[in-house]
Amino acid sequence: MKLRVLGCSGGIGGNFRTTSLLLDHDVLIDAGTGLGDLSLAEMSMIDHIFITHSHLDHIACLPLLVDSVGFMREKPLLIHATAETIAILKKHIFNWEIWPDFSAIPNAHQPVMCYEEIRLGEAVTVGGRIITALPVSHVVPAVGFIIDSGATSLVFSGDTTTCDAFWQAVNRIQNLKYLIIETAFSDAERELAILSKHLCPSLLAEELAKLKSNPEIFVTHLKPGEVELTMKQIAERVKRVTPKILQNGQEFEF
Repeated sequence: MKLRVLGCSGGIGGNFRTTSLLLDHDVLIDAGTGLGDLSLAEMSMIDHIFITHSHLDHIACLPLLVDSVGFMREKPLLIHATAETIAILKKHIFNWEIWPDFSAIPNAHQPVMCYEEIRLGEAVTVGGRIITALPVSHVVPAVGFIIDSGATSLVFSGDTTTCDAFWQAVNRIQNLKYLIIETAFSDAERELAILSKHLCPSLLAEELAKLKSNPEIFVTHLKPGEVELTMKQIAERVKRVTPKILQNGQEFEF
């Protein structure tokens, strides 16, 4: 099983792309602007999209993807999300005002897109790959994900702030190999991080102290213009483990 990073930035500009991760060739985790770098043929092979939450940097290319390849496919594109996130997508995106409702196109019986509700702690098996939603804490309903190949697993936090329930779930994973966790702000913006329910280096240090295993740790969602500063602060504040920066194009095999 291979996970390729299409986008992992907290913003855009130059080579920065927002969050999107491609699992093998057919499963997408979030649909930020990094998705737009795929070819049309690659996009058409995506069958499942798992959404952490409804913020624009995680769904920006979802409407365009469905429009671009929906009619090239023989079966609907499945959007996996919590009931709360599905409700937001229906009300605010696929509402005929911002974008057409592709769950009813060409008709309700044969749509190009379908929703599949996910629940915390319930595993979804896709071609032998097991994906389970994890609890996180953000300003809108959100989840992280465990992606388990059977041999080893990877955890992606999505967007979160301090969340004991997240670490309790992570610490129960016996085969954890990789942990991808957000840090959206530098410590100069700690109050903003707390208000917007994100992490900054000092908060990340407090959270990683709760981790009981020893996976490789990668930091995502860094703001353009603050990448070097934030990683420097992480290196200064985080003890025992050494988080690395997540990079566009990076691949994980597990």
